[in-house]
Amino acid sequence: MGSILHHPNWPALDEDAFRILAATHLLSAPVVSQTPVTGPGPRPSDYDLNPSVRPADATQLRPAAVLVPIVIGAPLNVLLTQRTTHLAAHAGQIAFPGGKIEPQDETPLAAALREAQEEIGLDPGFVEPLGYVEPYETSTGFLVTPVVAAVKPGFSLRPDPHEVADIFTVPLAFLLDEANHRIDARDWRGAKRHFYAIPHEGRYIWGATAGIIRALHRRLTAA
Repeated sequence: MGSILHHPNWPALDEDAFRILAATHLLSAPVVSQTPVTGPGPRPSDYDLNPSVRPADATQLRPAAVLVPIVIGAPLNVLLTQRTTHLAAHAGQIAFPGGKIEPQDETPLAAALREAQEEIGLDPGFVEPLGYVEPYETSTGFLVTPVVAAVKPGFSLRPDPHEVADIFTVPLAFLLDEANHRIDARDWRGAKRHFYAIPHEGRYIWGATAGIIRALHRRLTAA
């Protein structure tokens, strides 16, 4: 099944083909674990390219969830947000709608839907969950559950001006094409840190967002 993404015509991946990939490759339930992984393992993280900087005394991770919204159409597109520049954390960065799992959220799905509605005004009635990707561990101490979902036509969006500066889409085929994934580096706290980046039409998708896209790619192309 994974070969469909490497076929010369795979950018034409349509809704039916993606639903087959989702049904056969995505996790049917979220992985519930907040314990940090201290050695090699399947969990994707900010430390994939920087294993030497993983804290030896990592504490309990804070649970979070993001929605990976696949807008149904031709082509399939992914909704992304650009955070406002005045936020205390990750200002100006590109992100999936999402955030911390609050006490009132019964599941990661509930948290992702709530956050998407609060951040971009996406009505949960237009969202059809398709599956999950392994939790992604961030260097800021979060364990993020990506919820992959189809967004049916007819929805409208209303960004929260405090959190979201812009909402835009990128073709799913572009994001899943490994040829568009690159490894960049920056100096941070006196050391060079490497990270995945997926530039697209003047947008710079990097960090945890690019890492989650990489994890989605790996899951969908796994044998």
